[in-house]
Amino acid sequence: MTVFDRVKKLANERKVSLAELTKALNMGENSIYKWKTQKPAIDKLQQVADYFNVTVDYLLGREEKEEEGFVTFFRANTSDLSDEKKQLLEEELMAFMEARRKFLDGKGK
Repeated sequence: MTVFDRVKKLANERKVSLAELTKALNMGENSIYKWKTQKPAIDKLQQVADYFNVTVDYLLGREEKEEEGFVTFFRANTSDLSDEKKQLLEEELMAFMEARRKFLDGKGK
């Protein structure tokens, strides 16, 4: 799996498009698509790793992503929930994860 493939997979898991990702990271419009044929700059790679809370080594395929503890903490049996309530739960968890990422980004400044 290439760097581009891993980034695309992470974006799909977060339900964010690559266009939204590049905009959120103030990158050029097609910069991540260029990673299909070009090596990314280390600073851009680090930005993407930080955004998804993974390591650069994961993006480079040197290690597998470990599941985050807080994600496991929120895991619940949803078999009795309607599809609408499952979607709402997923949206709330994604909002929490985004708020956590922003909080952690702020602590590093």
